[in-house]
Amino acid sequence: MTNVPELTDEQFKRAISARVRRRLIRGRFETGEDIAALRKFIGLTQTEFARAIEISVHTLRNWEQGRRKPEGPALALLRIAARHPRIIRENLGSAA
Repeated sequence: MTNVPELTDEQFKRAISARVRRRLIRGRFETGEDIAALRKFIGLTQTEFARAIEISVHTLRNWEQGRRKPEGPALALLRIAARHPRIIRENLGSAA
């Protein structure tokens, strides 16, 4: 038997299913809830996430609330965030 640590409550709250993550990696964001789930999965607030991908918080809120949809380069950034969440967290430190 392997020694696999259990998820903490915080990690469990942030988790998204592998099926949903694969869909997001392909750029198939169906609702604003997908974007909010991705942001929470990465573990960032709206302000932090917006700063890390260099968009306005207003734009992020519009996406998360379904008023607008990301397109072009923004969609590409979200795909990268789904595939490599650590890069987004690292970029937060350099986006000051």
